[in-house]
Amino acid sequence: MKKKTVFRILSALLTAAALLLPAAAEAAPADAVTVTLGGEVICAGQSRLIDASTYVPLRAFCAAMGVTDVAWDPAAAAATVTAEGLSLYAAQGSRVLEVNGRAFYAPTGIRIEAGSMLVPIRPLARAFGCDVVWDGGTATAIVIPTDEGWAKTANAVYGDTDLYWLSRIISAESRGEPLEGQLAVGNVVLNRVASPQFPNSVYGVIFDTAYAIQFTPVANGTIYDEPAPISVLAAKLALEGYTVSDEILYFLNPKLSTSFWIVQNRPFRLTIGTHDFYA
Repeated sequence: MKKKTVFRILSALLTAAALLLPAAAEAAPADAVTVTLGGEVICAGQSRLIDASTYVPLRAFCAAMGVTDVAWDPAAAAATVTAEGLSLYAAQGSRVLEVNGRAFYAPTGIRIEAGSMLVPIRPLARAFGCDVVWDGGTATAIVIPTDEGWAKTANAVYGDTDLYWLSRIISAESRGEPLEGQLAVGNVVLNRVASPQFPNSVYGVIFDTAYAIQFTPVANGTIYDEPAPISVLAAKLALEGYTVSDEILYFLNPKLSTSFWIVQNRPFRLTIGTHDFYA
């Protein structure tokens, strides 16, 4: 009888353990990510790997940073985070995190799942003046505060003049193009600024006439039109240093262009939307 009793107890324990296995697997899904700050785990059980990017819940991450003022706008599906020295705006589906008048790139997009706004960790950490180091061995995103403090304002980083002209040339040249295409146009201007072959300012590059007018909007006056909001974001991204390519210096729409000097004389690099870009 004793042997039968022991056998029944062991069988019951093994059955219970087997039943617990699926629950354990659900508690630690394959895309689970650990996030640490100062050696402590934050956003426990809420962080995931999506499209090769670590996503964290906005509200919980901000709380870990000591910020709890998070306002939700259900009509816009957007959140606004406010603290002294910090204003942050995140909208569902956007690939831009707006921070203190600046734009931080989130190429995999901001999303809402199970009632929680999930944001890629790198641009969000940058808003709080932090770097992120990835430990692939433990699937851990390590958030490291820097000495820079929370993100500076747009005026402190790149000022109004460059943003004014860069957003207008992007809008006039690529209105209706995808965000990456508009960013690439901004890259062309800034790559020229960095090149000794061209003037060394945004205004100088746009209005350069050393080899005739360089940009059609300067000739037809559309450079002075109010830029589209997405073009302003693209200009901010370019000024932040985000780049599609640091080689491209020229672009054209092959269906509309009347001159093909670029095609015949410069190396092709990529196509985005209706524009071909050349180095």
